[in-house]
Amino acid sequence: MGPHPAVAEIRRAVRLSLADLPQGALVLVACSGGGDSLALAACLAFTAPRQGLRAGLLTVDHGLQEGSRERAEEVVGLASRFGLTPAEALTVTVGKAGGPEAAAREARYAALSPAARRLGASAVLLGHTRDDQAETVLLRLARGSGTRSLAGMPAAWGIYRRPLLGVARETTRRACEALGLAPWDDPHNADSAYARVRVRHDVLPVLEGALGPGVTEALARTAGLCRDDADALDDWADEVYARLRGIGVDLTVEGLKELPAAVRRRVIQRAALAAGATASALAAVHIEQVDRLVTEWRGQRLVELPGGVGVVRRYGTLIFASTLS
Repeated sequence: MGPHPAVAEIRRAVRLSLADLPQGALVLVACSGGGDSLALAACLAFTAPRQGLRAGLLTVDHGLQEGSRERAEEVVGLASRFGLTPAEALTVTVGKAGGPEAAAREARYAALSPAARRLGASAVLLGHTRDDQAETVLLRLARGSGTRSLAGMPAAWGIYRRPLLGVARETTRRACEALGLAPWDDPHNADSAYARVRVRHDVLPVLEGALGPGVTEALARTAGLCRDDADALDDWADEVYARLRGIGVDLTVEGLKELPAAVRRRVIQRAALAAGATASALAAVHIEQVDRLVTEWRGQRLVELPGGVGVVRRYGTLIFASTLS
């Protein structure tokens, strides 16, 4: 008798995600003990040796709740049951910058990345599902994000991979039941103080009720389409940026004028970042101000960007320079 359909679906997703890795490579799964990452860990343990890969586990103790250390130790104990080795619990200190969700995420990656390097891992698997992708798209849509942002979470980013982006959250729950696993439900996942929780429990059900089933799948599919478009535009912008650069990172206005707005603004963004603008603070409004130096030129003065970078138009050139000296 074959595996439960939910288990088989996740095993297949893991197998496809790891198909390019060489024999003997180490794959780590980041496991919180929740249903998504727990199902992922169990299916990695089954799949990896059949692909000639080694598999281990990392769990992160954020220290935000009473008993978090004990839960982290329980997850490490589950790794032994699955046959995942090495298995480690990483303790982090969560800051406050950017809000609790962003701070916890930053602390988590800050712990996972060096641990993966130390252990010599070729990949770290994350348990984000199709539902997480849909929530991400809605959250970014509400902020007025562009195509790249609406592309959602990538299936692969550096050492990180997300095998379950095409898998429903309900599938991971059913897989845990079939495998006799008891996931831990993080109380934060029911706390309406978090925007993602409100989207999950309030917004998406309303959309499903008003528009019919399939909204989550459609949003996730939209993310994939946006990613294809963003990749193509980014490739185009890279080619143009390399061609239009003058001395340093300055750009010729004549070349920029002929470009579609989506490409032109990407080229401007590249020049701004290369000049030292702060990536996390550089927003669409800043790029639009610089863009007007090209499209609505009326002798405007310096445009200031985050990170102490200023942009002026002189003699048919956009000049990017530090304003801190």
